[in-house]
Amino acid sequence: MCNTIKHTFHLMKMSWDVLMLDKELMLFPVFSAISILILVVVFGGLGLLGEVTGGDGTTTAESSVQAGMVIFVVLAYIITTFFNASLVSAALERLRGGDPDVGSGLSHALKHVHHLVLWALITATVTIVLMALRAASRRIPLAGLLLRMVGGVWEFLTFFVVPVIVAEEQGPISGIKRSASIVRQTWGRQITASFSFVLFYIVAAIIAIVPAVLVGLVNVGAGILLGVVLMATALTIVQTLEGIFKAALYDYAVGLQPQGFDLPTLQMAYRPA
Repeated sequence: MCNTIKHTFHLMKMSWDVLMLDKELMLFPVFSAISILILVVVFGGLGLLGEVTGGDGTTTAESSVQAGMVIFVVLAYIITTFFNASLVSAALERLRGGDPDVGSGLSHALKHVHHLVLWALITATVTIVLMALRAASRRIPLAGLLLRMVGGVWEFLTFFVVPVIVAEEQGPISGIKRSASIVRQTWGRQITASFSFVLFYIVAAIIAIVPAVLVGLVNVGAGILLGVVLMATALTIVQTLEGIFKAALYDYAVGLQPQGFDLPTLQMAYRPA
């Protein structure tokens, strides 16, 4: 555990140094968050994100609500996938010696938007199916654990799909195969991650919450406002660092030298299980 924490912070430090060269990369998670917020407002206004009740208190239009939720999830995945691909594209440009900006990242992602949409549909479908299976198997012993393992394997094998789509111009199906192949050829079959983004999200949340709590002791409204601003900023930074790291790890795995990262550290991102 200590090695995982140490390695995570080392990787994030290198990602931070790259981010300081192109601070505008943080705009991609911001664009994604704003787009999702607009989506929530639209679907909420249409009454498709919650139960619709009649005058007698009975639930009506339940099928419409369920369909609306599915459409919402799919569109949310398309939005996040597109802006994540824009971030990865810009990060790859920087790691390969270029000087990216928001326009170059968006432009490159747009060239592959058809593949990105298909990939988003696949990931949304897998997510919805796994959620449905978990809900249906709550009373079945070990079923939840098995489904979490399936989800973990899926996430692991598809780790490089977005970089493969934007850098190698492959479709989502071949991208899945290519991603799994990259992982196996670089680190082997029986491996475990020596980094955890969850740790960094927790640290970022703590850093954001503590000042807000202190201010809230004096003025509750100001504390809440500060907490929202700091939390949004913290999440934006960590998401950007995560995208930069994924781009660097991809470049390393395909035999390139990502600028700002040392190869031994990237090699140790995964270790034998």
